[in-house]
Amino acid sequence: MGAAKDVEVREQGEYSAKDYIDPPPAPLIDHEELTKWSFYRALIAEFIATLLFLYITVLTVIGYKSQTDPAKNADDCGGVGILGIAWAFGGMIFVLVYCTAGISGRSPSPCKLNFPSTPPHAHGGHINPAVTFGLFLARKVSLVRAVMYMIAQCLGAICGCGLVKAFQKAYYVRYGGGANELAAGYNKGVGLGAEIIGTFVLVYTVFSATDPKRNARDSHVPVLAPLPIGFAVFMVHLATIPITGTGINPARSLGAAVIYNKDKAWDDQWIFWVGPFIGAAIAAFYYQYILRAGAIKALGSFRSNA
Repeated sequence: MGAAKDVEVREQGEYSAKDYIDPPPAPLIDHEELTKWSFYRALIAEFIATLLFLYITVLTVIGYKSQTDPAKNADDCGGVGILGIAWAFGGMIFVLVYCTAGISGRSPSPCKLNFPSTPPHAHGGHINPAVTFGLFLARKVSLVRAVMYMIAQCLGAICGCGLVKAFQKAYYVRYGGGANELAAGYNKGVGLGAEIIGTFVLVYTVFSATDPKRNARDSHVPVLAPLPIGFAVFMVHLATIPITGTGINPARSLGAAVIYNKDKAWDDQWIFWVGPFIGAAIAAFYYQYILRAGAIKALGSFRSNA
């Protein structure tokens, strides 16, 4: 019994003293990915996940507007309300990230087994070009993967909105098709700021929830990662639905605009691309170079090599 206890203490001491090593950055361009079936499997997963995301959430928005339509003498307090819409968006992200984050399309090569593996969400379950862009800037995914993911996400969003219109065309056209538009009384600067800050909250949460250093230290972190990501989406929607309808996802905004195809949705479309990409870039810089001290590490490496 005493010998067993000594072994346990020694093993714990070795574990706690073990230095953490960041996984190597993804290559800027990785042509080898294009030859792997696992890469295309991940693309299909992104397409289907974004399709389902738009289908459920846009249906929720249209259903709420139908239930509160004054022309129908409907109850203004009827339907799911803004709270229910926010839950639909956040809940679907939670579900879809949980389902697709493990379909990463990447596995460590034998020569890199000494590095901790990158969390699955870094390679799958993005469902959002802004998230993909942020992870690309942090060198978590290659340029090839980032571009292909964004294309798959946008196509999935268009198809998801197309399904809603196919099943409920009259309601879809009458109630705005779930398209993101700047609300009356707000200028474009306010809308852009709302999208930047909202996307910053989301992408910052993604980095925090999928940090490989935290995963190595706390085994429960990767299991719970979809939960804070979904909650971040939920909270941002509560705050910004009255302003822009909440984009924070360029694919979501593009898909609804393409299928709804009205001037107002297209006039404001740039807000829902520029804002999320700026917010994602700020979040990537803040987490990698401030919280994770990437700039200090890079400077120390430069000085040691000089």
